[in-house]
Amino acid sequence: MPVSILGINHKTAPVAIREKVAFSPSEINSALASLKADAGLDEVVIISTCNRMEIVYRCAENLKPDPNASESDGSDSDYSDSQPRGLATNQKVINWLAEHHQLDVSQIESHYYSHLGHDAITHLMGVACGLDSMVLGEPQILGQVKDAYGYATHAGSIGLYLNRLFQQTFSVAKHVRTDTQIGESAVSVAYAAITLAKRIFSDFSKVTVLFIGAGETIELAARHLIRQGVVDIHVANRTVERAQILASEFDGTDSQGSKTQGLKIKAQAYSLANLSELVVKADIVISSTASPVPIIGKGLMEKAIQARKHRTMLMVDLAVPRDIEEEVANLRDVYLYTVDDMQDVIQENLKLREDAAKEAKDIVSLYKEKYLSWLQSLTSVSVLKGFRSQLDKIKSDEVLRTIGKLESLSELNNSQVEKMVSELANRITQKFMHQPSQAIRKAGEENDQQKLKILSEGLGIEKPDN
Repeated sequence: MPVSILGINHKTAPVAIREKVAFSPSEINSALASLKADAGLDEVVIISTCNRMEIVYRCAENLKPDPNASESDGSDSDYSDSQPRGLATNQKVINWLAEHHQLDVSQIESHYYSHLGHDAITHLMGVACGLDSMVLGEPQILGQVKDAYGYATHAGSIGLYLNRLFQQTFSVAKHVRTDTQIGESAVSVAYAAITLAKRIFSDFSKVTVLFIGAGETIELAARHLIRQGVVDIHVANRTVERAQILASEFDGTDSQGSKTQGLKIKAQAYSLANLSELVVKADIVISSTASPVPIIGKGLMEKAIQARKHRTMLMVDLAVPRDIEEEVANLRDVYLYTVDDMQDVIQENLKLREDAAKEAKDIVSLYKEKYLSWLQSLTSVSVLKGFRSQLDKIKSDEVLRTIGKLESLSELNNSQVEKMVSELANRITQKFMHQPSQAIRKAGEENDQQKLKILSEGLGIEKPDN
C-alpha cells in the first residue's frame, strides 16, 4: 500500500513558514508535473490552504523490499520491509519542495510531518472531516480537499489508488457531516451570534439586519446570515466608504437561503449618523466597532422599540469595549448578548464538537477498512489476470500446434478431425491440471486439510460420493 503524506500545518509551523510553502491555483498544474517527475512518483495530489500544505503521493517503488534492510519484526506488514525506500522517497519530496519554493532543506525538515500506509489513510480522511483543523470540525477544508483532487485530475497526476482513496475520503466526510454534530455547534463569535438568532427567528427572509462596523468579524457574520436566507442588509460604519465596500460584496447577488432562492440580496451602506432611523427598521443588530465608548444607548433604544411597536429585536454586541450600553438588556422586547455570552455558547459547543469528533473517528476507521479491503481485492484481480493470461497462452499454443498439423494434411476425414480435436482438448486439460494437481498432491502428502479445502472450493471441486 504505497500511499504516503508529507505536510506542514498550523501545528508544526508558524504562518511565516506556511506561507512560504503554499501553492497558488495557477501554479498547481506545473508543480504536480514537476514533483511527479523529479521524485519518481506514480500519483500525487497537493492540498494547499492557509493552515496546511500536504502532499499526498503514491510510489510503487516503496513496496519493493530493500536488500540492505534488516529483517522485519512484522509490526506493519504493509511497510516494515519498505521503510528505507519510503524514507528515501520522502527525502526526494522534501528536496523538491525546498527547491521549488527556494528554501533551505533544513527549513522544511524542521517543520514537516509524514504519514505512511494506514496512518496516511486515517490522516487524510480526518483532515477532510475537520478533525485536524485549527477550528475542530470546520467545514471549509472539505471543499479545499475537493479542489486539490480536481487540480490533480486536471493535471493527470492522479490514478487508480489515489482516486479511490479520495472518493472514499469524500464519502466519509459526508457521512460524518450527516451523522454527527461536529459541524453543527458554533465555535466562533460570529457564528455563535447566528445560532442565537435562529432561536428567535424562524424565517430569515423576513428579517432586516443592521451591521454596525465593517471589519472581518462583521463580514463573517454577514456571510453566515446570508447562508441562512437573509436578503435585507444595512451596513453602518464611521467611514461610509468602508461600509460601501462591504455592502457592495453582497448587494445584487443571489440569495443562498433555501427559502429565498431566486431572490436578490439588497445591501445598503450608511454613516453612523443614521443609526437612530436604522435601528427602528432592524430586527437583528450586530455591532463590532473600535469605538472607545458605547454608540447605542438606552434612550435611543427606548424610542426605537416604541416606533417598532414592541416587535422582538435581537442585539449582539461583539465589541470590546462595548458598543451598546448594558442597560439596554433591561428593556422589554430586546434580547442583548455580549462577547462574554458568546464565549459561553462557544465553550459549550466545543465540548459538543469534541464528543462528535470521537464518533467521527469511529466512522473514519470504518471507511479506512473499506479502502484497505478494496486494496486487498486488487491482489485477487492481479492473480486472476495472471491465471487468465496463463490459460490464454496454453490455448494459443495448442491451437497453433493443431492448425500446423491440419495444414500439413492434404485431405481430412471425419475420424482424423475428431482425433485432432480430442488431442487438442486433452493437451489443454493436462496443462491446465498440472499445477493445481501438484498443489493438491502436496497438500495431501502434508495432510493439510485447510489447504485442501481452499483448493477444492477455489477449483469448484464437488466432494465425491463415497
